[in-house]
Amino acid sequence: MGQRIRTVGTAGHVDHGKSALVRALTGIDPDRLKEEKEREMTIDLGFAWLTLPSGAVVSIVDVPGHENFIRNMLAGIGGIDAALFVVAADEGIMPQTREHLGILDLLQLEYGLAAITKADLVEDEEWLELVVDDVADLLKETSLAEAEIVPVSAETGQGLETLVEKLDDLLKRVPAKRDVGKPRLPVDRVFVMAGFGTIVTGTLIDGSLGVGQEVEILPSGLRSRIRGLQTHQEKIDATEPGGRVAVNLVGLSRDQLGRGDVLTVPNWLQPSMLVDTRLRLLDSAPKPLKHNVEVEFYSGSAQIMARTRLLGDELIDPGQEGWVQLRLAEPAALVRGDRFIIRQPSPSLTVGGGVVLDPAPRRRHRRFRPAVLQRLEALSHGSPQEVLLQALDGVLPRQSRELLEDGGLPANEMEEALDELLGRSKVLVLGQADVGAQAAISENLYLMSRDGWAELERRLRASLSEYHSRYPLRTGMPREELKSRLNLSARIFNTVVGHASAQEILSDEGAVLSLPGHEVRFTPEQQRRIDDLLARFAHSPYATPSVAECESVLGPEVLDVLLEQGRLVRVSENVLFLADTYEEMVARVVKHIEDEGSVTVAQVRDMFRASRKYALALMEHLDEQRITRRVADERMLR
Repeated sequence: MGQRIRTVGTAGHVDHGKSALVRALTGIDPDRLKEEKEREMTIDLGFAWLTLPSGAVVSIVDVPGHENFIRNMLAGIGGIDAALFVVAADEGIMPQTREHLGILDLLQLEYGLAAITKADLVEDEEWLELVVDDVADLLKETSLAEAEIVPVSAETGQGLETLVEKLDDLLKRVPAKRDVGKPRLPVDRVFVMAGFGTIVTGTLIDGSLGVGQEVEILPSGLRSRIRGLQTHQEKIDATEPGGRVAVNLVGLSRDQLGRGDVLTVPNWLQPSMLVDTRLRLLDSAPKPLKHNVEVEFYSGSAQIMARTRLLGDELIDPGQEGWVQLRLAEPAALVRGDRFIIRQPSPSLTVGGGVVLDPAPRRRHRRFRPAVLQRLEALSHGSPQEVLLQALDGVLPRQSRELLEDGGLPANEMEEALDELLGRSKVLVLGQADVGAQAAISENLYLMSRDGWAELERRLRASLSEYHSRYPLRTGMPREELKSRLNLSARIFNTVVGHASAQEILSDEGAVLSLPGHEVRFTPEQQRRIDDLLARFAHSPYATPSVAECESVLGPEVLDVLLEQGRLVRVSENVLFLADTYEEMVARVVKHIEDEGSVTVAQVRDMFRASRKYALALMEHLDEQRITRRVADERMLR
């Protein structure tokens, strides 16, 4: 990859000389459309580039100033590093001057310069100083409060050298665009070039792209491959985040793509029609923002109609902020931290904007819910650790990779935050001990907050305890019943049970689960009847009471307990033996067959001096257990 390219966007009122200034700086005419040249007004986005004295290369996005074309301005301003804020010396501050500055402030763009253009048209030096002072006052309460102001003239060249030097110094201070390995190119232009096919352009963020790379177009989900890349009309093999780039795509037509699409790598970004945000209404907004009103939503290069859901306020007054869930008319591919703008449709006016907190909430929130507002507060102001804990809020374990995607944190921040939380025992890795963040992420293990696990453990214990109280004669709760009560998927449930068993919170007997130390306890009357019945079995071991008799004496549930405990063995629908008697009978039958080669039912009957009913039940049971096999009237060992 070559040197990192910076991107600067112009902003300012119509006919204040933005395009002329770009031409004077770069020698490139950013007005590419025929109607723009005829009307001498920028309608769509224009692009140019410049090599600064330091050798750094800067892309310039020239955006329209007229209010009718402000939608195109919003498509180009989202990915820039710095702003070139333009005010004409002969007219001073105008309506779109304020609107463009409001947009830059809502986008929290902190780096910029103010160019007072057409300085050659002002003969009165005091007037020029007055315009400079007015611009300084206008910038003072915005994110561009530190921007230097330079009077210039595109016609005479006045101040251009100074402007370029200050732009060079400014861009040295601008932090590099983050690279989290998940490139996104908000598409602001689509066209077809003969011999090459379909090409999209935009400002690349959050990662790099390379020739031959597979890509996905969102929200459509179409797949393609990069045939070629260009920056400033030069072919490149790969590009870094932050620069303007043209991408030649394989197998897609012009009609399948459009402004507002996002080009990215496959299988990580999920478009959504719900977005949780922190929204600020501009001081200049003509009225408060109400619940369930229609607005135009802009982020990246996307423009989508949306409806507001005010979650913590009845309304948001101009200059105030609030928690707002936006319900979009079409899916948008966003990530946490993306900036956005909203405009009222009629009369068309920028009224506010803010930051995306959750790009794909799982549900439509109910208003004025404390838990919802607390979650949004953590997402808005929290540290990476607080964001992770908030994402883990609840009693459902989450896999680490899902958490990484939903949290919207860069991978390195996620790993550092998770390592700290694991070290402080604020987060648990289910089923694993002494696992670090790197392993948890690479193996996609299940995570829970300490508080979330405590609540899940409480529910688990309560379910088992209630079951033991209701069914004191059962050894434990069926596994499937507990899974159903906790409302967990099979995979999550098995992970939870494994972790709980390792922590000795429950005993896992396979088919049934119980609290540690749980024992079946009989009442004194039940125990007396058990003792009497087992005495009958011992007195007549080979001619035992039937199942029906046992149930009449003990009841079916107590009999089931004796069978589960292995004190009795059921060999047929109606024949039971004491466990010791059963083992003795099996051993004697096996020994007889080993000595004689086979055994008949009659011989078994005589061996134990029992009736044919008991002998036949035993031998059919041994056949079922695959200890013996029947050959005519004889049994042989398998």
